[in-house]
Amino acid sequence: MAQDPFGARDTLDTPDGSAYLYRLDRLEADGLVPSLDRLPFSIKILLEGALRGIDGVAVREQDVEALAGYDPAAPAQTEVPYQPGRVLLQDFTGVPAVVDLAALRSAMARNGADPSEINPRVPVNLVIDHSVQVDAFAFPEAYQINADREFERNQERYEFLRWGADAFENFSVVPPERGICHQVNLEYLATGVLSVPSDEGLPVLFPDTLVGTDSHTTMINGLGVLGWGVGGIEAEAAMLGQPIYMLMPEVVGFRLKGRLREGVTATDLTLTVTQMLRKHGVVGKFVEFFGTGLSTMSLPDRATIANMAPEYGATMGFFPIDAETLDYLRRTNRPDALVQTVERYTKAQGLFRTDETPDPEFASTLELDLGEVEPSMSGPKRPQDRITLPHIQPEFREALTRPPSPQGFGLSEDRLDATGRYAHEGTELDLTHGDVVIAAITSCTNTSNPSVMIGAGLLAKKAVEKGLSVKPYVKTSLAPGSRVVTEYLDASGLQPYLDRLGFNLVGYGCTTCIGNSGPLPEPVTKAIQEGDLVVAGVLSGNRNFEGRIHPHVKANYLASPPLVVAYALAGTVDLDLNTDPLGQDQAGNDVFLKDVWPSQQEILDSINASVKPEQFREQYEGIEDSNPRWNEMPIKGGQLFEWTEESTYIQEPPFFLDVTPETPAIRPIEGARVLVKVGDSVTTDHISPAGAIPTGEPAGRYLQEHGVEPRDFNSFGSRRGNDRVMTRGTFANIRLRNQLAPGTEGGWSTYLPTGEQGYMYDVAMRYRDDGTPLVVFAGHDYGMGSSRDWAAKGTILLGVRAVVAKSYERIHRSNLVGMGVLPLLFKSGEGLDTHGLDGTEHFDIPVTDDVEPGQTLTVTARKADGSTTEFDAIVALNTPIEVAYYRHGGILHYVLRDFLTTALEEA
Repeated sequence: MAQDPFGARDTLDTPDGSAYLYRLDRLEADGLVPSLDRLPFSIKILLEGALRGIDGVAVREQDVEALAGYDPAAPAQTEVPYQPGRVLLQDFTGVPAVVDLAALRSAMARNGADPSEINPRVPVNLVIDHSVQVDAFAFPEAYQINADREFERNQERYEFLRWGADAFENFSVVPPERGICHQVNLEYLATGVLSVPSDEGLPVLFPDTLVGTDSHTTMINGLGVLGWGVGGIEAEAAMLGQPIYMLMPEVVGFRLKGRLREGVTATDLTLTVTQMLRKHGVVGKFVEFFGTGLSTMSLPDRATIANMAPEYGATMGFFPIDAETLDYLRRTNRPDALVQTVERYTKAQGLFRTDETPDPEFASTLELDLGEVEPSMSGPKRPQDRITLPHIQPEFREALTRPPSPQGFGLSEDRLDATGRYAHEGTELDLTHGDVVIAAITSCTNTSNPSVMIGAGLLAKKAVEKGLSVKPYVKTSLAPGSRVVTEYLDASGLQPYLDRLGFNLVGYGCTTCIGNSGPLPEPVTKAIQEGDLVVAGVLSGNRNFEGRIHPHVKANYLASPPLVVAYALAGTVDLDLNTDPLGQDQAGNDVFLKDVWPSQQEILDSINASVKPEQFREQYEGIEDSNPRWNEMPIKGGQLFEWTEESTYIQEPPFFLDVTPETPAIRPIEGARVLVKVGDSVTTDHISPAGAIPTGEPAGRYLQEHGVEPRDFNSFGSRRGNDRVMTRGTFANIRLRNQLAPGTEGGWSTYLPTGEQGYMYDVAMRYRDDGTPLVVFAGHDYGMGSSRDWAAKGTILLGVRAVVAKSYERIHRSNLVGMGVLPLLFKSGEGLDTHGLDGTEHFDIPVTDDVEPGQTLTVTARKADGSTTEFDAIVALNTPIEVAYYRHGGILHYVLRDFLTTALEEA
């Protein structure tokens, strides 16, 4: 039992008996909290965690006092600990996390310590969901073919994860073909309140909290569960009992009022919220939703908004627990005793919201009347670039000839004929700019929401009944986030209509949104390449960054599932769905969107008739053992994994090979050369792509040298357990524009001593052979996008010692620190160009053992003529613990040395 210096421990009666809780109102009674009502709900949950976790070391009394005295208008710039109750992994990011745990065990053994000490200290759930690819589509057998190919491609990875499930305690795996981690979390794993045993006989109750290795872990905020995405590196430390230290968060309040009007979906609302919050600026902040509008929203609607917190830049988008939360827990077959416990606990702690609850105080506040939301899509390259339906066509046409940017494609006017069309000769296709070649109802943001899934099915039914069909060049797919979706689409009788339009089930997992969209039909690819066409994808996911969805599809739009179906019928984004027909019926009459769009009442009636708690019980009971093919996999190795040089999927990473118990000194970075210089909005997809592995580039060459045929390359995402592949793929996105390699696009750099251009990896290895440290220069929002730890791991393995940017996305900055890369910030309004520098110089960064959070360092740039220029850069290490992580070479090095020191002291 932790310490209780504030006398906050009390008992609570639950349906399962008495339990301990740590009462927040004790702090109010003692005058430490002026008023609990004024605190945002999310801050109260952090406060409870600190109050419950006081041990005098990781969590101190002053941490509780700091959170209790939280000033919403100006949070104190002090670090506070966060110890999540559990950790959620998906397999793309989970495999490297388990690889690192296995490598830590190997390092313990090399140093003469007990490897079994490396074991998760909190429950860890890994859901295999990111490895299915849309190879087959638009016919009944597509699902089985894709599932078979998934196992063929990923046998080594899955055998490794089977070993991990057997070797580690507190570690469970949801096998393939069962659902996506966020929806499984929402529908099954999350409990609202967690319970752990204590030495004093009674269990301890506390709010359900977590971190996940997917940035969209925030979907669970819709259920009132505190949690967000972190890099795999930080998640591994949390698994091993290390608190996550963070600056006191600023909380932005978002008031919702009214209700959505007819014809508007939760997706439209989510894209509107995303645009508003991006414009407001919430990077690194909490967003908390409040107001009477919450009571008009279903919990899946809330989860849809919470899911996209990474897209609006926030750490999370939190919805407090209320009556709708309890109803959702019942609807998804949670035990009634649990639902009662959640209600009693949250009401006792002031964590239950009603319309009469006083509004908390926030640093700033936005407001949205739900009745003003309009049907929209976002694109063509960023989630925050929302466009209302009537403006899709003119915006797309204008984007064609804008300079290459998040809003433009840089086509010259003379490449378009009078109609803007390109007729591809030699095939039956008549493709042109704007034609939709991918229409994907893909899991994550929307497939947890019955309103938009049933809406898509009803639209398909009406379209089929009017004789409409999908254009032949459109690759259609349906990838639900859980098997429950299939159950209710079947029960509603709508799946056959989706099938008729080609939206057959292709798998349960993250497909198109992560880049697993699979190959386009060869005639479509040929037409795109020969015409150099800007074709479109329309998908119901949350990411549409350059090069992510498909290498040949440059314009990608996020949309609700019903709009995905509508655009598949129309076959192009170059039209106005409000005034132009989708097609013609059997009599040749025009059919418009309004003719097939279902009413809210139709959707609600279908949901009430077809979505039942029994479906959740049937699909989730025994889910960990529900895949026979997974159960039959062999388990290799015992406490230590048996590494083999022959594997092209799983290799022991080099991070811990030479680690000893001694703490190294921080040394200045001298004579560094620039490997990469980029502008604004560079994503983790640009830094570490998840999609296809090109055959002729370093990663593809490595695989072929090791006997892997191109058809079996799989994706970068699936190869994250092999540092040899991932390092060669770092900064290898086909859309990366490295300003140090002018005239190129993709993974190119310049070896500055000779001026020779080459592949990024090859150039970096030449610098390594020279003993030259490397640096990256970047603009605003560097590292936006997925919580991709390999974007930091690959950076350090290329030899990059520091990154200097105008601003960072939260998770990537944290990941850089977690891997021992020094993040630096230009002063406001400054960049290389403001100092007359172009990146060809030598750079000295005087970082030493005395470095402090937020310290200003004077960087010296030395030009070829011997002249020097100095500029100030701010050390973007936010807390003393981050300085410690950097000193050790990364967070896992810090944890490993702690384990080794303890083992040696006990020996």
